[in-house]
Amino acid sequence: MTGLQAQREIMVIHGRFDPAPFLAWIVRHARKLGLHNEIAHASGDRIELRTEGPDELLSALEMACLLGPIEAWIDTIDRNLVHEHACDPCSPAFSPPPKNAP
Repeated sequence: MTGLQAQREIMVIHGRFDPAPFLAWIVRHARKLGLHNEIAHASGDRIELRTEGPDELLSALEMACLLGPIEAWIDTIDRNLVHEHACDPCSPAFSPPPKNAP
């Protein structure tokens, strides 16, 4: 896996699914790919993940989510790159700026 540069993304999965078993499925497949992820939101129609790994493996996870499991119906998956300066959870990318900010 040398030569693959890691990046951070927010992956938002839209569809119809039971979040508990689908999240377990996602976590299992992400581990197989060597990806790091954090669940930011989970409901019956939207899951938001913060993921980290090489783009090629993040794309593999996206494809896996689109194809299975059979109980999950996926409408769309949105992927948004998190820029290096925004990786800190205290960064404006993860929280709104103060109201008095210029």
